[in-house]
Amino acid sequence: MSGQLSANPSEKRISIEPLSNEDARWIRLSKIKYSDPRGVERTWEMAQRTSRPKTASIDGVDVIAVLHKPDSPHGPEILLQKQYRPPVNKIMIEVPAGLIDANETPEECALRELREETGYIGTVQKKGPILYEGRSDSKFASAASENIPLYSNAGMSDACLNYVHVSVDMSLPENQNPKPQLEDGEFIETFTVPLRDLHSELRKLDKLGYGICARVDAISEGIELAKNLGLGN
Repeated sequence: MSGQLSANPSEKRISIEPLSNEDARWIRLSKIKYSDPRGVERTWEMAQRTSRPKTASIDGVDVIAVLHKPDSPHGPEILLQKQYRPPVNKIMIEVPAGLIDANETPEECALRELREETGYIGTVQKKGPILYEGRSDSKFASAASENIPLYSNAGMSDACLNYVHVSVDMSLPENQNPKPQLEDGEFIETFTVPLRDLHSELRKLDKLGYGICARVDAISEGIELAKNLGLGN
């Protein structure tokens, strides 16, 4: 595993104060009225992103980028990022991700965000093997599924995203010296972990003080479940 960004960031949260909808740029708070199964009217509080284009049914994408290195003894590697997130006041371990633009498909968004945040050029994986257990006799494989909206915290927000599987061929010249195109205010470090070691590496990072994105850990749990149950063998 590579990467130098410390779990103790130089960034720090200075203060927290209430935010009104009038002053908010990216989110708004709303109150929902709904009826329960008995017909009783109730209320619910929610947060909504204001950045979702009218042409989109999702807010953005998570990019599951798998690097294929010629003759690598560790097998395919997943591309991860370290990024400070003020709400949790931690350096988070995440996959490349971003908000979708108007009239942009999830696949276009994923390739754009991957290029901007990491410099890598990839291709969207529609089907075929993308994850391997790493044993020489392994036949374990998982095919990329159709995009479905994924809700990270449905009790608080209607924000949703798509997973987009992307394959990165490390033998291509354009991937030999990738150069991110980060926006002002973006401080992102990219590193890789062998897919077969993702579960254990995330637990090491947690012990070092990093925050672990739930969606990243869900990928590792899926891999471990497949190993333990012998799925695909």
